[in-house]
Amino acid sequence: MTQFNAIIVDDELNVRQTLELLVRHYCPEIRLCGSADSAAAARQLLKAFDIHLIFLDISMPNENGFDFIASVPKENYAVVFTTAHEEYALKAIKANAIDYLLKPINPSELKEAVEKATAYLKLRLQQNKIQDIYNESLENLIQQVKSGNNQVNKITVVEKFGFRIVEVDTIRYLEADSNYTILHLSGLEKIISSKSLGEFEKVLDPNQFFRIHKSNIINLDYLKGFSSYQGYFAILDDKTKLPISRRRFNEFRELVGTQSKSID
Repeated sequence: MTQFNAIIVDDELNVRQTLELLVRHYCPEIRLCGSADSAAAARQLLKAFDIHLIFLDISMPNENGFDFIASVPKENYAVVFTTAHEEYALKAIKANAIDYLLKPINPSELKEAVEKATAYLKLRLQQNKIQDIYNESLENLIQQVKSGNNQVNKITVVEKFGFRIVEVDTIRYLEADSNYTILHLSGLEKIISSKSLGEFEKVLDPNQFFRIHKSNIINLDYLKGFSSYQGYFAILDDKTKLPISRRRFNEFRELVGTQSKSID
């Protein structure tokens, strides 16, 4: 079994102790090299050990998790952020495919986050491009959090064999395919993501992206019109025709009604 060196960075002693116990019990592939109660102490651990993975608290006094990760060479590490509550930063974290854990930490969620992080680390050894994309994802995350802008302009799409960064404005519509999602981009390109449609719905701007059906979310910027003749349908500017569920039609029509896009 490949082992990965990790540290825990959190200003609360009980959280560090609990997470250490959980990691030792549930994550045999992780070798803990120490824990730190501040960003400054964490830097000392990074100098002392060859670290692969950082469990990093978002909210710490003096220097928070985002400031800390912006100050170290990101290409060396995978990061799992931890936080005690749902906060605006989680939308940015989810959009950039960076792993996170909500406190109190659930063992199954910990195992899943570690599996994702170590899978990325293994991919990094095979493809330099993966490292570059992961670094860009962290940069996007840091910039978005620091700007205070709640709108996501770029998302990191997790594909079967890596990551890809996509400009949100280039997404025409998203299509559910079992537990996967097909992203239909401008230029007729398609990307298959391992994330569910519901996960994308949580991070995309609801004023721009509307879930018209259990299987589809459309980018309203590409909407050409809609029809209620012999069923409910949205028509995109490339003549793609997508069904609108009956229960969502009135809400959809109200949203686009002021834009004169009805063609029925």
